[in-house]
Amino acid sequence: MKLYLSNEVVIADSFSNDANTKVCLNTEIPDEWEGVDAAPSTLATWEEVIMNSKTILWNGPVGVFEIPAFAKGTMKVAEMLAKATENGAFTLVGGGDSVAAVTQMGFANKVSYVSTGGGAMLEYLEGIELPGIAAIRK
Repeated sequence: MKLYLSNEVVIADSFSNDANTKVCLNTEIPDEWEGVDAAPSTLATWEEVIMNSKTILWNGPVGVFEIPAFAKGTMKVAEMLAKATENGAFTLVGGGDSVAAVTQMGFANKVSYVSTGGGAMLEYLEGIELPGIAAIRK
């Protein structure tokens, strides 16, 4: 399994739809600015990975999707997952915020599976035995 993170991010000088924004490396966010979305270069990398994958797990929006100016990355990933699913990939969206994003954006029924149990899902992938699964196995 590989984990892909943002190398470049969109940053903003305030948490508002009309904030000043720019793109920078994720390690070079200036004081008083904050990362708010994935940058176009990052989305291009993720698109290549997603479209060439057979199983995709998405846990966590890539931007502050609640603010329209910062929802572009999350929307693009949702679109990619819908296309990958259509092409035969298994796509799992996990976690409450991710579920809210794909539902709000109209993609919840265009992926393979949606789970609000994001933290539990990550623990399971980490190898932690979950109480519900342990009870079923008894």
